[in-house]
Amino acid sequence: MDPTPPPATTSDAASGRSVRGALAEFVHDETAGGVVLVIATIIGLTWANLATASYASFWSHPINVSLGFADVHETYAEFVNDGLMTIFFFVVGLEIKRELVVGELRDRRAAALPFVAALGGMAVPVLVFLAVTAGDAGVHRGWAIPIATDIAFVMGVIALLGRRVPTSLRLFLLTLAIVDDIGGILVIAFVYTGDFSPIWLGEGIVLVAVILAMRHFGVHRIWPYVLVGVPFWFTMLESGVHATIAGVVLGLLTPARPLDGRNVIEELEHRLHPLSAFVVVPIFALANTGILLSRGRLDAALGSALAWGVLLGLVVGKPVGIICATWIAQRLRIGVLPEGLAMRHVIGGGMLAGIGFTVALFITELSLGAGEEADIAKLAILAASVVAAAAGAVALLIAHRGARSRGADRRVER
Repeated sequence: MDPTPPPATTSDAASGRSVRGALAEFVHDETAGGVVLVIATIIGLTWANLATASYASFWSHPINVSLGFADVHETYAEFVNDGLMTIFFFVVGLEIKRELVVGELRDRRAAALPFVAALGGMAVPVLVFLAVTAGDAGVHRGWAIPIATDIAFVMGVIALLGRRVPTSLRLFLLTLAIVDDIGGILVIAFVYTGDFSPIWLGEGIVLVAVILAMRHFGVHRIWPYVLVGVPFWFTMLESGVHATIAGVVLGLLTPARPLDGRNVIEELEHRLHPLSAFVVVPIFALANTGILLSRGRLDAALGSALAWGVLLGLVVGKPVGIICATWIAQRLRIGVLPEGLAMRHVIGGGMLAGIGFTVALFITELSLGAGEEADIAKLAILAASVVAAAAGAVALLIAHRGARSRGADRRVER
């Protein structure tokens, strides 16, 4: 038997309230951000199909940015993917750091089940994708497209269902999505690199050491870290490791515990999460969902192993991986479902996790570049997201009605 834990101190209680408040704010932003993301996607599709030349001309427009020590030459679309999305990944890094230090991932027993479920939800979609595309060597680099879950869309669907979804499922899926994000980040960092430059990477490591030294000597203001962070982003861009990884690294380096009475992570998330959810990600969707929905393109997608690999990986592989991994983890007593959560909820949540959208589109850009194959994969991602959302919502509604019926039967028996 575990020893009785010591009574919570005032600071522990305050920290707990702070974490719960940050979690509530995070869920709210993700839910509302999902709505904005849908609107941006619809605008992107409409713009690309009604004014194709205008869409292509705008996003291919060159942009030159002088950083003082170097110049960046990219198109608008590349700047969104390499630059603005760094803010998105910085927020992801902050969320991961918070969860690892003071959140759900701190307690290994509480995190064990969603962690194992996330691993299953990443591995099985990849196996499904590889099985479906086995005879098409040209698309093998897209194997990681179906591994990630778009938590903004998932939280949006759950918000529509309201109280018919247990709160414990929200937390389960949030933890699962964070582990998913870690997996996606590792894939982006180690698989989808460009022309690797050890010199630039070495310079980036030196800048990380500078940041650690600043922390050690008590530099608590944010702007000095920005002055070092921008050059660090540039070293990642030039090193061949994707530039957005700089955002993740900087997020993970942010102290999760209060410094001089300031909760730095909560302060940064409060400032940047709305920017990420309501500006950065919608602009990313606008720049990357400009897919021509012509009859020929749709026919090509229907006959494409790539499209079916992505679609089945997300719609079938994701839920099967999550459900099976959760069941196995329980049987092996690796973890237990939180109170109020049953396997019927995990089934519905696993289906919702097939909404891959943002990171799936991002990995599509990295793995397949621009062209017909990338557009086919994006079509499959859009279709999978719609199917997964509908299937997950129906499954959770059925689970809710089943729970109500069982509750009514028990009251009758009494």
